[in-house]
Amino acid sequence: MQPETSYNPENPPGPSDWLQLPEYERVRIVATYHMVHRLKSGSAKAHAALHAIVENQAATGFGPTVRALARLQSQGLSRHEAVHAVGSVVSGFMFAAMNSPSQTDSHALQSGINTKIEALDAEAWRKEYGA
Repeated sequence: MQPETSYNPENPPGPSDWLQLPEYERVRIVATYHMVHRLKSGSAKAHAALHAIVENQAATGFGPTVRALARLQSQGLSRHEAVHAVGSVVSGFMFAAMNSPSQTDSHALQSGINTKIEALDAEAWRKEYGA
């Protein structure tokens, strides 16, 4: 069976099909979706990479992300918005880690990411990001 080669953030990709794709292909199909639908973001590549990270987490059953996607959708976000909300947490921690003058403890970093993803709330996310 050939893995999916298109992407729609409103319909989660099949986990095994998604994970069979090379990482560059995952990012490419996410970027293509945004380009075809003329959805603007700051950096198209970074935006697509964050989508892929969140989809990777969902496809591997990463608990905080799986629970957050379901919770945020039950609170009224579209799945695409929920992916953005989780991605906003991931990108915030990545930015902080890259700009930290000292080496970041990976366990503490992962714990912080998990905690913040578990605490995501649709109303608060909309307020913070103007969505």
